[in-house]
Amino acid sequence: MVSFTVSVPATTANIGPGFDCLGAALGLYNHVTVTSPTDPEVDLLIEARGRDGEKISTDKDNLLYQAIAYFYQQTGQAVPPLKLEIDLEIPLARGLGSSATAIVGGLLAANQAASNPCTEEEILQMAIAMEGHPDNVAPALLGGCQLAVKNGDHWQLVALDWPSQFVPVLAIPNFELSTEAARAVLPHQYDRSAAIFNASHLALLVQAFNQSRGDWLALALQDQIHQPYRQSLIPAYDQLHQAALAAGAYNLVISGAGPTLLAIADEVRAPQVAAALVETWHNAGIEAESHCLPIDTKGATITKLR
Repeated sequence: MVSFTVSVPATTANIGPGFDCLGAALGLYNHVTVTSPTDPEVDLLIEARGRDGEKISTDKDNLLYQAIAYFYQQTGQAVPPLKLEIDLEIPLARGLGSSATAIVGGLLAANQAASNPCTEEEILQMAIAMEGHPDNVAPALLGGCQLAVKNGDHWQLVALDWPSQFVPVLAIPNFELSTEAARAVLPHQYDRSAAIFNASHLALLVQAFNQSRGDWLALALQDQIHQPYRQSLIPAYDQLHQAALAAGAYNLVISGAGPTLLAIADEVRAPQVAAALVETWHNAGIEAESHCLPIDTKGATITKLR
């Protein structure tokens, strides 16, 4: 087997009114290097290092390996012996798409190891099937900001231009929040007014990107489908929201299922927004870090080593 490394970007999903359909890739990455085990008696060897590496399973229940196995099952092949060296930059269970990086990374690794029998579109549909929704896996695979629209059993992906002056500011606290817990607080039904509210705000969000209108962006990031219910899971959310606005952010939203928060600000105000969020969380007794990250435009990449 030719050795290679797959690199997959972090993502921020939902993005205000874009619940389960809108996500963007960020300049923070997880990597997996794929080789053959040197011991012919070993069919799987997993090593994990980097951020939260000690929390990663090194058995066949590892999500990245599960994606590899799923690919081979879908293509009717046997999984070959593999050595997987996982290098992590993205924290787990923080709303930054760590599971999507494992799914996309595993599927791409399997496709590469199998001499690329599947197209990018086929990989995308497999990733959505595994994840259950497209808002993380689509930008993780394709890069940029991706809007996913369901058409029967198929997903249509539309790339949105993210203006360079809209800087993503990520505030990452030192506690985890599972997607399952974040979904559990959501209602099973919504009023018609909430559906209309989100439809109009998502349409405005697209136009705010198209025309680089910060005033429209500030309004467009409001939501009535998921954020009002998930805010209770994030300590000091109201204070954090007020601090972000006071520091000059257009608005503040929950990144993915949380607890990471995404503020969007212009290039001048982004650093002070980042500092204000860390300070506010610190004052609430929670340590956090913040990053002003670029939008990744390449998506997942494969680098051959030999």
